[in-house]
Amino acid sequence: MAWVVGVLLVVLVCVGLPLKYLGGDDTVVTWTGVPHGWLYMVLLITAFDLGRRVRWPWRRLLLIALAGTVPFLSFVAERSATKDVQRRLAQADADHPASSSEAVDAEQPPLKDRR
Repeated sequence: MAWVVGVLLVVLVCVGLPLKYLGGDDTVVTWTGVPHGWLYMVLLITAFDLGRRVRWPWRRLLLIALAGTVPFLSFVAERSATKDVQRRLAQADADHPASSSEAVDAEQPPLKDRR
């Protein structure tokens, strides 16, 4: 989600705004600004939901929310959030080695033994 919002923002700022103010053509601003705004709202909702689930502090949530307003920063925030969530998932798996997915796999025999 952050990648789409980030790409739209980069196109909006680097292409659309110069075309609008230097060339008098606001087509790119209209076609990228509106989707960026709507998708940014979806990004805020999903970031809040993810942050609540992994118990991020409010400061981190605020920084992720602000990253969607600065060109190229959303890519950095996305990578940082992904690494943090993957680290937390790995830590949770290490703390609880018998997860539900492993229990399901243990119940099914290997493919060669199924008939």
